[in-house]
Amino acid sequence: MNPTTPSTAPDPVPAGAPRLRPVRLAFLDVLALGRLGIRTRKARTVLSALGISLGVATMIVVTAIPASSQRALLAKLSALGTNTLKVQPPPGQDPPVVLPTEAPAMVGRIGPVTAVSAVANTNAEVHRSDRSDPADYAGLSVLATKDNLLNLINGHVSSGHFLTRGTDAFPTAVLGSVAATRLGFTHIEPGSQAPQIYVDHSWFTVVGVLASSPLAPDVDRSVLVGWDAARTDLGFDGHPTVIYVKAQEDQVEAVSQVLPATVYPQLPGIVTVSRPSDALTAKREAGSTFSALFLGLAAVALLVGGVGIANTMVISVLERRREIGLRRALGASRGQIRLQFLTESVLMSALGGLAGTAIGLLAALAYADVHRWPVAIPLPVLAGGLAATLVIGALAGLYPSIRASRLSPTEALAAA
Repeated sequence: MNPTTPSTAPDPVPAGAPRLRPVRLAFLDVLALGRLGIRTRKARTVLSALGISLGVATMIVVTAIPASSQRALLAKLSALGTNTLKVQPPPGQDPPVVLPTEAPAMVGRIGPVTAVSAVANTNAEVHRSDRSDPADYAGLSVLATKDNLLNLINGHVSSGHFLTRGTDAFPTAVLGSVAATRLGFTHIEPGSQAPQIYVDHSWFTVVGVLASSPLAPDVDRSVLVGWDAARTDLGFDGHPTVIYVKAQEDQVEAVSQVLPATVYPQLPGIVTVSRPSDALTAKREAGSTFSALFLGLAAVALLVGGVGIANTMVISVLERRREIGLRRALGASRGQIRLQFLTESVLMSALGGLAGTAIGLLAALAYADVHRWPVAIPLPVLAGGLAATLVIGALAGLYPSIRASRLSPTEALAAA
């Protein structure tokens, strides 16, 4: 028989001699044996662990960075009003459709609805002063406005402040971005005298200017006045023109179906309700696409690391046959040899996993910070990555450990 060929035959025992049972190693002893090859071959251990660490780091990076990017994308999509609906009568009707004054309150009683606001065209004319040419400001609307409108259209005040309940009954106004440019009041200086505009033969004090609102471009070309002030000073009848509705995102479609009958029960089919934004569909598709892609990339990266560990352990068995033969000659059982090499493989993989986790976290945090994205580190990925390294280490060391245990003392020492 070739002395280099591993033998599976049991070790010969002299006739009449009692068969000794091997001592069962304690857990700490197993760890000490597993660390033996790591301590004595530091360079090879580092290079082998580097393979698995790069795999784990890749897994974290390809999940954390896109998760941060996805969170930033979803924030931008949400700013477009993916959970906002717009209810209004169709234009050009003769006679025009007039929504009931109680329509916003009725919409607010729909279960999934979280907020309701409304605006109404007062058909008033606005001028910079009482001596301005009426034709200079054609195209600007004067809208009676609820004080919670900004929350519904995701609007922002660029200077000054928005209408409040305290100013709702007073002749105060907020200018949309286009209206502010047309009227010449693009900024409200704190502490200085507020400018005034002339609206339908009444003076209104400008208290704020809005930034551009992509969700409600009509507001940009409007002068917003309080709901009660419009009734008192502009002869507003209280009927809303447009109702903005914010609902739970997963219930937007259901809410859109019941809105017409709620707002205009006499003839629901005549009321138009804006469909959920196309951004909602993009938002949902982005989540599922990202998940499938990143799981595939992570699996490939870990597989590459596992192959590196297995290759290292096979070479380690070939180089350490003298050590294996000596331990077998001193009474180590096959099970103890298997456990030694299996533990070494798992420890090597665990070290690579911890190093890869640290590298991946630092890379993801740095990348998100450079791009000013919110940091998103999926905790299941961290836990799954570490668990996967242990499993991969065990699988990678399984064959080498079995091969080492099959070497008999004489064969191992003769081949060394």
